[in-house]
Amino acid sequence: MGSNYERELRSVLAGELKGVRAVTRSCNEVERAKAMRVVQRPFLVVRAPGSGSEGTGDLLALRGDICFPIEVKTSKKEKIYLSGRTKDQYLALQSTGERCGLLPLYAFRLKGVRGDSWRILKVEVEGLSGKLRHLSRSIPSLPLTSRGSPYLDWASGMPMHRFLSLICKSEGVRGIGPGMPSPTSHSITS
Repeated sequence: MGSNYERELRSVLAGELKGVRAVTRSCNEVERAKAMRVVQRPFLVVRAPGSGSEGTGDLLALRGDICFPIEVKTSKKEKIYLSGRTKDQYLALQSTGERCGLLPLYAFRLKGVRGDSWRILKVEVEGLSGKLRHLSRSIPSLPLTSRGSPYLDWASGMPMHRFLSLICKSEGVRGIGPGMPSPTSHSITS
């Protein structure tokens, strides 16, 4: 996994305008607008210690309402079959997700593609609750081979702009519409 692609994804999830513009340069206006939502609701994104091993993924994306361990993969081919170390990484992510109540993700970047070159796939985990459980229903899982082994298929993943739109919907104070009182407009009396 090239660290340039980790940095690219980190920049996007952190809501850095320059990073979001760079990855959406060849996208259409609707896709670009959906991706730009992350600028208003960014994540703190850190490179996981021991990146890619022991179920941590390569990056951890954290925000007050959700957290994702993310394994980053890139290829010139649309499919990546997991075996050996990559299969162990998948199983460790699955174990960590179930143990900690997290939804591990794969971010798969296809090289040489115009438009949205990133796809998001989830690792199947049991026992999710709250917002992660709800999000899990919308994000596609890694497909299975005829022998039941998970693999990455870029074409079956969720495009990054759709993923960003999904996880960056307005909530809380940002969701207050015109004519509605803001939380700070109420006076406190003793």
